[in-house]
Amino acid sequence: MTITGNEVVVDNQMRRAEKQNQSPVNRLLEGAESTAKTASLVTRSVTFGCIAKTLDIARKFTSELGVATLSENLDHLGDATEAALSRVEKNLEAQGVQIDEIERRMNSNEFYEGIKSATLQAQRTKDKKRLERMALILANGVAEDDLEPENLDDMMRTAVELRSRDIEVLRLIYEMQDYMFKPGLVNIQQGQRMNDLQKRWSAWWAKSIPNYQGSEGMAFNSSCVRLQSVGLIASIGAKSFAQSPTTSDYELLPEGAKFYERLQEIGVESNG
Repeated sequence: MTITGNEVVVDNQMRRAEKQNQSPVNRLLEGAESTAKTASLVTRSVTFGCIAKTLDIARKFTSELGVATLSENLDHLGDATEAALSRVEKNLEAQGVQIDEIERRMNSNEFYEGIKSATLQAQRTKDKKRLERMALILANGVAEDDLEPENLDDMMRTAVELRSRDIEVLRLIYEMQDYMFKPGLVNIQQGQRMNDLQKRWSAWWAKSIPNYQGSEGMAFNSSCVRLQSVGLIASIGAKSFAQSPTTSDYELLPEGAKFYERLQEIGVESNG
């Protein structure tokens, strides 16, 4: 269904933004925001209103940037986000979440801020896997009803900055240490926590060191440095296994656990 009046609003927003003496990036953000808010009224579609319409207008605003791949980036980001949100919607409905609640999440200001952030970060990469990470972060944020703008913006930037190898190292650390975030262990004494982590690192390296010799070891260390630089892990001092290629052992931070969990693929739950 098309509502002519709201289409006029969209056109007016486009013309105003084009007349403003601003950078192409600022016009992109304003156009994406205004269109997202209007599109939900135009289409009454949770997915298409928030994603397809928004990214279509973003392409128009960024056409003058002269980046040949930007339109393709936004197409891929839009398709990936639409597909992920569709799976989220099915999961939430299977869990008994009312459609009004799902619409509330997808029509929230926080969700629009996430679209703006993803659209901006899409200019920084040609890698489809990184675009797909942003789609999962946005969709999983809807699933968890957790779209806090500052955290979401940080995760979007991190999704673009990290390499696939970095994500794999984060997975290894997560699987080694995710137990530490269980309710009964979160508040254990710091000394006990560090001792336990060092024991786990020592045992892990004793088993895994043959896989991390030479360039592989250097790459593992580089990934740890990058993960630390974006605030997902932290050094806990001297390494516990002398032959390891890293300069220290590392602790998974809450931000790292949350980021990794937001990158997980969304399955569709059965009503049966």
